[in-house]
Amino acid sequence: MDESGVLALIEELADLIEDGKPALGNRDRRSIEIGPALDIIEEIRHSFPAEFGQARQIVREQQGILGDAEAEANRIIEDARSQALIVASEQEIVRIAQQQAENVLADAREMEREMRAGAEDYADTVFSHIENTISQINENVRRCRERLNNRSSH
Repeated sequence: MDESGVLALIEELADLIEDGKPALGNRDRRSIEIGPALDIIEEIRHSFPAEFGQARQIVREQQGILGDAEAEANRIIEDARSQALIVASEQEIVRIAQQQAENVLADAREMEREMRAGAEDYADTVFSHIENTISQINENVRRCRERLNNRSSH
């Protein structure tokens, strides 16, 4: 029996009660024939097990669907967390690599400055030595010319 059949039986039971004779001195009590009321109740009982079974099956299916949806939602959340950690990790790696590159570049610039200063000091020392050597050679050339000039004048 479907829902409308059960509702019709309930309506029939309600009509039977409403049509019952009021009890003496108490309008909230009614006197009805028990046989027809019990027959209606029995029909309702026989209808409910099938409908209850269907309702339970629907509830189980809905719970299964909700459980699957919840499991999928949890999986999606875990995937999102995992992806967020990977992205954060990759960003941290990039940041560290950039910092290391900046440090290497700063070290290279410092080394260049030190090498340039060292090269300039070395060049100054070499030029100073060459200058002294040239001065000595000039002095020797001057003396030799003087001797030569002194000999020629004699």
